[in-house]
Amino acid sequence: MKAKPKILSERALCWSHDLPDVSSSAVPRLSFEDIDPSPNFFDEVCLELPRSTVSLRGIVLLTGVPILAFTAGVFIYMPGIFFSINWSGDWHIDLLASLMVLVSIWATATYIKIDLLLPRDEPIRFNRLRRKIYLYQFRFHYIYLFSRKHWGVKPVAYNWDDVTAEVYRVYAPGHGGLFENVMLSIRNPDTNEVIDRVFFTHDLRRGEAYWAIARLFMQQGPEALPKFVHPPRDWNDDDGLSHMHCLAPKVLWPEAIDRESRTAPAEGEAR
Repeated sequence: MKAKPKILSERALCWSHDLPDVSSSAVPRLSFEDIDPSPNFFDEVCLELPRSTVSLRGIVLLTGVPILAFTAGVFIYMPGIFFSINWSGDWHIDLLASLMVLVSIWATATYIKIDLLLPRDEPIRFNRLRRKIYLYQFRFHYIYLFSRKHWGVKPVAYNWDDVTAEVYRVYAPGHGGLFENVMLSIRNPDTNEVIDRVFFTHDLRRGEAYWAIARLFMQQGPEALPKFVHPPRDWNDDDGLSHMHCLAPKVLWPEAIDRESRTAPAEGEAR
């Protein structure tokens, strides 16, 4: 029996507005010829845009390992933890403190694992002839830290017409001010319910540019795209990447979805 798709909220917390619809001819506020990084590649069939859910690699690893070692030491040596037989009079306080330390250890270990396993690029491919998008999607789970099922790259494909670009805004005084990122939500065409929501860009400027590039390509083809100032980037090439990016796993699409995402449908093949 096919699993029932998970239904997400209509709008996630801090939603601001949507970018133009996939069929819209609206132009972005600013030109995007100088967008950096530029698209990884494009041809008559497929456009690939780069994506990274973590903007600074290695920060969590460098700070998280000492924190993890410290909190693990605290848990082992603090009085009144689970394995101690000398419970103090305030045992409930000791128990609560122990649980808080355990949660801290688990959360730190989760973010360290993300920093280590996240691919050096998480591209999105737009196939204009199949009218589909293909996401090199990295999945993780805060609870199932050691589960292979809930961790790792799991590429997915969705219909282009079911995609909406959503802008989210968070104002954090004293921590950089206004944060704007763009997410892509995917709706079930039969029920109009959101079945997935994935990260697109960290900032609105790049989000608007990439979304305009994707719409132009899907509507008119590669001839509608400008000549980009910056050359395309091969993220599997270590040249120019930071040390942490070089240690990150390379992009390796499964053969079947790699071929499908790059090619036109064969005659008689369902899209």
